[in-house]
Amino acid sequence: MKRRQFVTLLARVLALFGLPGCATVQPTKPQATAPSVQGEVTWPAPRLQGESSLEAVLSLRRSVREYVDHALSLAEIGQLLWAAQGITASWGGRTAPSAGATYPLEMYVATPQGCYHYLPRGHKAELASKNDLRETLWDAGLRQDAIRNAAAVFVIAAIYERTSGRYGDRAPQYVHLEAGHVAQNLLLQAVALGLGAVPIGAFYDEKVQAALALPANYKPLYLIPVGKPKL
Repeated sequence: MKRRQFVTLLARVLALFGLPGCATVQPTKPQATAPSVQGEVTWPAPRLQGESSLEAVLSLRRSVREYVDHALSLAEIGQLLWAAQGITASWGGRTAPSAGATYPLEMYVATPQGCYHYLPRGHKAELASKNDLRETLWDAGLRQDAIRNAAAVFVIAAIYERTSGRYGDRAPQYVHLEAGHVAQNLLLQAVALGLGAVPIGAFYDEKVQAALALPANYKPLYLIPVGKPKL
């Protein structure tokens, strides 16, 4: 049996048993760019140990607004999403603290190949749009060029009802605190990956909601462009 036939057969066997990541298996070469348009993607397993210390990453974190033309890999996008909202405990605990474990935040990432909605359980994402929404988000974000030029734009949206059901009028404060935790996790992870990012809070809420086709109760809180820094 020729090598190519063997690799193809192996990929089919993996798919048959539903092994993680089998939908993105490339027989001839590993996938190095953002996911192609499909209904759902499983990100590569997140790394739990990096090459830089936390102290080094903290000392290097800066708001980076200029990027070179460099696509993010599946592993990089998945790692950033995991750092923001990944599950780290069997009961569902995540990388960022949440008041009463109500987890009111939803993560989206806009890439040249489409926009994906992160699903923490299973470390997956579902396709939210087949379009490259960075230009639309750039317009919604007061035309800040970091949004348009980034390799990917991460969006943090809040569903306040998840937290207000338990904490009432105190919920907005708790949700906003949590968004800060999540954003900082993502920013620090970007540094650890050799990437740059900037948190953006200046945008037209309604335009961001329309761009992502968000339900009315999904309120955008952050846009975070990420890319390879321009030196």
